[in-house]
Amino acid sequence: MFSFFKKKSPPPVTPAPEAPAVEPVQVPVVETPPAAPVTPVDAIITEAPIQAEASIEPITAAPISTPVAAPSPVAPAAEPTPEPARKLSWTERLKAGLSKTRDKLGKSLAGVFGGGKIDEDLYEELETVLLTADMGVDATNHLLKDVRDRVSLKGLKDGSELKGALKESLTELIGPLEKPLDVSGHKPYVIMMAGVNGAGKTTSIGKLAKYFQSQGKSVLLAAGDTFRAAAREQLVAWGERNNVTVITQQGGDAAAVCFDAIKAAEARGIDIVLADTAGRLPTQLHLMEEIKKVKRVIQKALPEAPHEIVLVLDANIGQNALNQVKVFDEALGLTGLILTKLDGTAKGGVIAAIAKQRPIPLRFIGVGETIDDLRPFSARDYVNALID
Repeated sequence: MFSFFKKKSPPPVTPAPEAPAVEPVQVPVVETPPAAPVTPVDAIITEAPIQAEASIEPITAAPISTPVAAPSPVAPAAEPTPEPARKLSWTERLKAGLSKTRDKLGKSLAGVFGGGKIDEDLYEELETVLLTADMGVDATNHLLKDVRDRVSLKGLKDGSELKGALKESLTELIGPLEKPLDVSGHKPYVIMMAGVNGAGKTTSIGKLAKYFQSQGKSVLLAAGDTFRAAAREQLVAWGERNNVTVITQQGGDAAAVCFDAIKAAEARGIDIVLADTAGRLPTQLHLMEEIKKVKRVIQKALPEAPHEIVLVLDANIGQNALNQVKVFDEALGLTGLILTKLDGTAKGGVIAAIAKQRPIPLRFIGVGETIDDLRPFSARDYVNALID
């Protein structure tokens, strides 16, 4: 029994050394490092779908926003087509240009024309409205007296009837200013332009050139504003735009430029000469003397010239425009006026002040920036556009 017990003990000892002797276990440990690069690959594979999903979102968003944005530019592009048709009507453009003055008057006159009884309070209210529209004291007093006479003559009782009386009175007051410029009878017809800096003188010359060309007239420009740095270049640009010859001298004398322009117009058979002059304030007496010299030199070039001396006024300055008219008229003997920038001011009533105190013909008015926005003055159109 004892020997049998000894026979069984060796078998368990033999398998014990065989188990640790298994060397294949170390083979996976050596191959583990190559498995490490596999991990980044897995990471890249997992990141790839994330980037793909992120990139898919902008792709889907782009087509959605593109069709929505596409119609919006197309819709406005089709709408501007009717606008040119509206601009063909000068009355509508004049009404739009005078909108600031009209709105100011309209809001104030709404109480006057509201249908109340015509009494002294109503006349006082009307007086305030006319003064705030920059019509001036003289014109306002004249209009009030005339409206009173019309009310008495026609037996008007209601405030709403005052509107017609005021329109008639204002039309009669500014009517004498309506004298269209007649350029027949002289060739070349010389128009001398004057005005303070910033009034729109050079721009008005460019627009006048276009206006006369539309009447079949040939035009020549004289760049006589030799004081302002950009004036010559600005006039040359207008000349190129209208395909008109511009006579200019770099740093030359204004009078000499005008003289040369008239001689060139005579030689070429030009119909109209538009002579620009340097902008100046009426208080600058030495500059006022220089512009008188320009007029004298023009007369030497052509004895009966200048045939028209036009003062360009900025409507924004209100009653100051009247002061400029007086000073320039005394210095040069004005024959015509141009009132610009009526579209940018609520002081369009200054025309009434000019008509009352210095009724020099208002040849043209400007109500916009485009080349066709300078037109001959019409008293009735102006009043209708001013008072609805």
